[in-house]
Amino acid sequence: MKIYPTLNLQNGRVVSTAGLCEVCLEAPLDLAAHLVDEGATRLALVDVDAAMGKGNNRDLIAQILRGSRARDRKVCVQVAGGIRSSDQAQFFIDLGASWLVAGTILHKSPMVSEQLMARFQSFLTAAIDARGGRVQRSGWVDTTSLSALDLALRAKEYGFRRLLFVDLPEDVQTPPDFKTALELTAATGLPLVMGGSLREAHHLEAVHTHQALKGALVDAVLFQQNPRLLAFLQAACA
Repeated sequence: MKIYPTLNLQNGRVVSTAGLCEVCLEAPLDLAAHLVDEGATRLALVDVDAAMGKGNNRDLIAQILRGSRARDRKVCVQVAGGIRSSDQAQFFIDLGASWLVAGTILHKSPMVSEQLMARFQSFLTAAIDARGGRVQRSGWVDTTSLSALDLALRAKEYGFRRLLFVDLPEDVQTPPDFKTALELTAATGLPLVMGGSLREAHHLEAVHTHQALKGALVDAVLFQQNPRLLAFLQAACA
């Protein structure tokens, strides 16, 4: 199973989407290096500021990408958040990003989605950020009337070959929405990675039991607070 420790970057620091801390003390470069030292072969970087249209963490992401390339084994890095132009996409690819995630532009800018697809199809993953089956966009501050399934089908029409379902629970007690995740992959036939609501070891074990789900994004801070999760990192990047 492919596990992606996820660093959510805001104002140059790590923030936690799992509600573990408002702004975490871990410096992003140190946390990324620590996770790779512990066995991570994949990382996911999310530019929260860029997603919300409030600046960006581009230079910081560039540093993490350069550091990952310098390791003695392959580390695949996925970049998400505010990728809304070919120039932005090319910048991260040139630095060694393995995958780029397109989210808000899928429903705000169909033309940009088509332009990105024409140039970068093999790198692109479509993000379906949803709460209760309804799509969230712009850094999860804007609720739409669009269903997760409708957006997934639209992404397939554009030519996306991979889906990322970011399940946004109402609170930390809400269980992961595996039902929607499985509906998306069944309807599209596309490989799907799930994130957002996966917080515990048994959540990752549940992902593993669903063969249609190809991996999981997990808040990087959780690996600091729950060492049991480190055992899930041992899988080569391909």
